[in-house]
Amino acid sequence: MRVLVTSSRNTFALDIVRKLGSLGHEVHASDTYGGAVGSHSSYLAGHLVTSSPRFATDAFVAEISDYVAEHGIELIIPTFEEVFYLAARAAELPAGVRVYAGSFADLARLHDKASFQRLAQDAGVPIPETVVATSPAELKDATARFPRYFARAAFSRGGVGLLTNTGPLAGAVSIDDCVPTPDQPWLVQPYVDGPMVCSYSTIVDGRVTAHCTYTAPEQWHHSTAIAFLAVDSTDTLAYAQRIVDRLDPSFTGQLSFDFIDTGEGLRIIECNPRPTNGVILLEAEGFARALVGEVETTVVAAPGTEREITLAVLADCFTEPLSHLKTSLHDLLHVRDVDAGWHDSLAMLWSPASIVHGAKIEHGSRTEILKALGDDIVWNGEPIDGMSVADAAALEAVHAGRV
Repeated sequence: MRVLVTSSRNTFALDIVRKLGSLGHEVHASDTYGGAVGSHSSYLAGHLVTSSPRFATDAFVAEISDYVAEHGIELIIPTFEEVFYLAARAAELPAGVRVYAGSFADLARLHDKASFQRLAQDAGVPIPETVVATSPAELKDATARFPRYFARAAFSRGGVGLLTNTGPLAGAVSIDDCVPTPDQPWLVQPYVDGPMVCSYSTIVDGRVTAHCTYTAPEQWHHSTAIAFLAVDSTDTLAYAQRIVDRLDPSFTGQLSFDFIDTGEGLRIIECNPRPTNGVILLEAEGFARALVGEVETTVVAAPGTEREITLAVLADCFTEPLSHLKTSLHDLLHVRDVDAGWHDSLAMLWSPASIVHGAKIEHGSRTEILKALGDDIVWNGEPIDGMSVADAAALEAVHAGRV
């Protein structure tokens, strides 16, 4: 199989490259800058630097199309929010190539946290009480309802831009800097005590074929996970399948969910319709077979499996030594690095290039670095240049709350 993995800057994209490449598949990678870690793997047959899907959609689609045609790519595996641009413009890609993603309409329902909240309720998946705010006044009223609250934009990701009055991120964002609108609403929920639990799934024709549930013993600045521990998947697998059952029966792609463990059960928080680091905890052969549906039962990551991004753990250890030193030292001594066993260590040495790239696209603003790192590949709910009339109508329906 000839595969193109897009947004190769992500550690989990590099992991997908390695898993498929090690099994003999011809793997290519792309990103909007040459220093992306996944574009320097020894398992690659080739790589491409593209225009930004967000800021230059036409050029991005044309460049991907030309590369697919030149190299006979059979499957495109998106690993970040370029998935929306590829799904919206899939009809323009060469015949014979598949994008490993659901329809744009389903992806939009999942990504918009307001519509996802309704989808989860319809699927019978437990979710905290949620108030949708479409104006600054509604946001202030909503936060006043809860003594302890947690709020974020409907189109957000990576633990960036969280508004809360509780926990380590309390006060990090001012409510006066949050401007909800009908097209860009915010969600407000009561602050739920308990650890975060995450899941990652591959889905083929409406069936979850691989699944991993994991926690993050280490996080960078209380948001992005840098160490991962697989835990029991019984509940999250059932919830993931319930949600998939509410989508198009042919849905094929990757979904990741975030939950809070309240001590009395899980409550779902959000969906990322793309891979996350959970893929790292799956074994290569099982993942590859599940990706194309060649499994009779769901491949599940074994509880107790651990991985860490050692370079990030080291950085976090020195950034917040008092709070993280004990945990960081344990992880450095006992947890297997994401590079271990791949004989591909040069790829991760390109990690600093991501910081440089983020600084460049920041354009001198004070945007959080985590946000800046993905700013050229995100989708925030706006119409996509060249999208079909049907997809435009689906997007309008999501904003209007009719789906």
